[in-house]
Amino acid sequence: MHFIKWAAMAALALTIGTDSFGVGALAQTQAQATAPAPASKNIVAWAAKPARLPPFTGPNKLVYRIADVLAAHRGKQSWQQEVFLSRDYAGAWISMAPGEKTKTQFYADDRVFWVVQSGQMKVTIEGQEPFIASKHFLIHVPKRLQYSMEVVGNEPALRFEMRPAGESPDYPMTETPTPVRGVEYIKAVYSGHGNYDGKVNVPSIDFEKQIVQGGEKRGVWLRDDNNYVTILRSAKGVPTPADNVWGHFHANFPEIWLIIEGTQQFLVEGEKLVTVTDGDLVAAPTGRWHRAMPYGDGPSTRLAYIPRPDNLHWYQPEQATGGGN
Repeated sequence: MHFIKWAAMAALALTIGTDSFGVGALAQTQAQATAPAPASKNIVAWAAKPARLPPFTGPNKLVYRIADVLAAHRGKQSWQQEVFLSRDYAGAWISMAPGEKTKTQFYADDRVFWVVQSGQMKVTIEGQEPFIASKHFLIHVPKRLQYSMEVVGNEPALRFEMRPAGESPDYPMTETPTPVRGVEYIKAVYSGHGNYDGKVNVPSIDFEKQIVQGGEKRGVWLRDDNNYVTILRSAKGVPTPADNVWGHFHANFPEIWLIIEGTQQFLVEGEKLVTVTDGDLVAAPTGRWHRAMPYGDGPSTRLAYIPRPDNLHWYQPEQATGGGN
């Protein structure tokens, strides 16, 4: 059986278009933080796929358009809306009013990471010089590093934040913990913390300055054994594939994407094709085929959030399509 890899065709088109960015679509799909390994052989196997389409549950839904999210909170400067929940992640849009400051906190065993969508904030992370983050700054904090943020300027600061699901934050003794139902905060001792590696995992990425304006070659935002967020940028769109080109699916976790530049199209099994732009979120439940592609003229970028760096992509045997993570 020959594999007519539509993904390879799309990858070629995207690679041609993204050479100026230094990020090929195939490399993005594989998203290797180190030197690429030899190509793996395609193997036809029986894949365990849900017999019925897994539904969107809790706050999860196909699309959260940023315009609708903002409209739902019109007139407010400080608010929070949960938009994603999985075994691994809890995602929310969070707006802070001018001058508002978070408590200093940390997470025991996992990273917390966020994207600034609008406004400006001063970010303070243990062991790092404080910095000002503005639109499309990508920020992450390793486990047990204390951090806080404070809005600067006259506008609210809006961010999309991904936290570890089911894990309450911890606080230094200088703070009064925010009450959490079912949680009792007691005095205890800990040691050690996570670190930045200075290569893939860095405190912040200024997407606009480093990548859009500076042309920096970066396809991965952060990576460890339990977190993997890729920066999938394309120079221009590609023709919309036929509806029977399904993309791929993941057997063990859902996926969510945040658009931070341009326009993209998504086809998720059981749903209609959607076109989304900067600030919009798209999600695919576990086990559903999904396809993500750049659309229209000009560059476009999506961030793909998944909890496993070396994750399995199941493709259609004779008409396999990638479309990136």
